[in-house]
Amino acid sequence: MRIITLEEHTIDDALEAGASPTAHETPPVTFPPALADTLRDLDDSRLADMDANGIDVQILSTLGAQVLPASNAAELVRAANDRMADAITRHPDRYRAFASVATADPRAAVHELERSVSELGFLGSMIFGRTRGDFLDEEAFAPILAASERLDAPIYLHPAPPPLAVSEWNYQGLPAKVSGVLETSGWGWHQETAVHFIHLVLTGVFDRYPRLQFILGHWGEMLPFYLERLDERMTRQLTGLDRTFSEYFRENMYVTPSGMFSQAQLQFCVELLGVDRIMYAVDYPFIGNQNAETFLAEARLTDGEKERIAHGTAERVLRM
Repeated sequence: MRIITLEEHTIDDALEAGASPTAHETPPVTFPPALADTLRDLDDSRLADMDANGIDVQILSTLGAQVLPASNAAELVRAANDRMADAITRHPDRYRAFASVATADPRAAVHELERSVSELGFLGSMIFGRTRGDFLDEEAFAPILAASERLDAPIYLHPAPPPLAVSEWNYQGLPAKVSGVLETSGWGWHQETAVHFIHLVLTGVFDRYPRLQFILGHWGEMLPFYLERLDERMTRQLTGLDRTFSEYFRENMYVTPSGMFSQAQLQFCVELLGVDRIMYAVDYPFIGNQNAETFLAEARLTDGEKERIAHGTAERVLRM
């Protein structure tokens, strides 16, 4: 079975060095040397790991663009995208990419998205949470959303740590090691991403851009399990929107597992959203590739459904 994974990461040293969080933003994580080396590698070691675990294609993304200052974001992002394009040129059958975009400079972000999709052959963009505290529904980012819709280029909305004020209110009082994980990968950045998408829906983003598509990892960042509740409380009479919340989710959103290899969550999302709204992702190297093949093989799905999740929907949606 051909497997394409969508949330597979790399780092760019110059982009990492240029990160400059504001006073209300959580500083970027410093990766241990061995993990940083794995993230940088786009050749032999990564390919060998893919081969050993049945991964045919990784769709790469570079971490960190949303904490770049507007003064140099465009330059750093362009160089990072060129680095990934070079890796695709070296290994054209194994890699594709989501563009980084300089959201601190929306005009430059649109230009880079257009270049990345039209010239470099990238498949969309990956955006890591808020930019300087702002969700993507802010008017400043409207050109990025409009360009993504026009280019038929989905946005993968990736988790990022919540603002410091949120962390202080929600997670203080716990041991530092515990709160550090809870406010990020254990809970906080998933909740933060869910709230981000809720903002997009409730501010009418998908009424203004009805063909715009997003991708959420980690089985939809909690949201599938609250769709009925959101429909019940966020009625069209209350919101004034064209559709119900669950209609936006089912029509403008795809989900991936991001390495949360839970058969129960897979079955729930298949029943709730349909198999054609699920694509595949490992979250390499933060999650290893070793379960990617067996998870799909053991799923209680038909062979055709497994194929659509493993590669078919990605090939269709991302025009591969």
